[in-house]
Amino acid sequence: MNISRTKKLTTTGMLCALSYAAMVVGRIPLILFLKYDPKDVIIVIGGLIFGPLTSFTITVIVSVAQMLTVSGTGMIGCIMNIISSCSFACTAAFIYQKRHKLSGAVLALFCGCGCQVAVMMLWNYLIAPIYMGYPREAIVELLLPAFLPFNLIKGGLNAAITMLLYKPVVTVLRRSNLIEPSHNPEKAQLNIGLSLGALIVIITCVLLILSFNGII
Repeated sequence: MNISRTKKLTTTGMLCALSYAAMVVGRIPLILFLKYDPKDVIIVIGGLIFGPLTSFTITVIVSVAQMLTVSGTGMIGCIMNIISSCSFACTAAFIYQKRHKLSGAVLALFCGCGCQVAVMMLWNYLIAPIYMGYPREAIVELLLPAFLPFNLIKGGLNAAITMLLYKPVVTVLRRSNLIEPSHNPEKAQLNIGLSLGALIVIITCVLLILSFNGII
C-alpha cells in the first residue's frame, strides 16, 4: 500500500470518528420531534477533499454505527440517514470536483443543500409513515410546516458551517502532512467575505430555530 493511500485511509477514518462524535454529542431539537446534528459537515468536508466516494463511505460507516448504537429507528432509519447525508455531501463533492475553486465550492454546497431538501421531502412522504408509525395523511400534513423548514434549516446550517470550517480543517490536515499541499491558493479577501456570509446564514437559522421552539 503506497503512502498516499495510507494517508487517505487514515484521514477518512479520522473523519468517520469525528462525524460519529458530532452526531452523538451535537444533536439539538429543531422542529417538533426533528433534531439536527452536524455530522454532514464532517462528511462533506471529506468529500470536498477526496471526492464523492469518500463522502459515501463515511456516510455508510457512520449511519451503520448510529443504527447499532444510539438510533431507535433500525434499518429504515439507517437508510434514511444514508440518503439524507449522501444527497447533500455527495452532490456537493461531485460538483466541487468539476469546479475546483472557491465559487465552485459555494455553488456545490448550495446545490447539495437544495438536493437534500428535494430528496428528503420525497422520501419523508414515502418512508416516514413506515418507520414513524403515522398514517400517510398525517405525514402529508407535516411536510410543509415541519419537514420542509427542518430540511431547509439543516441544509443551510450544514453549508454555512462547512464554509467556516473547511479552510481551517484542510490547513490542519496539510500541516499534519495527511493531504497534499494546495497548488491553487484562494485570496484571503474572498474568504473573509465568505465567512461573513456564512455567519449571516447561521444567525438566520438559529433565529428560525428559536422562533419555531417558541423562545423568541
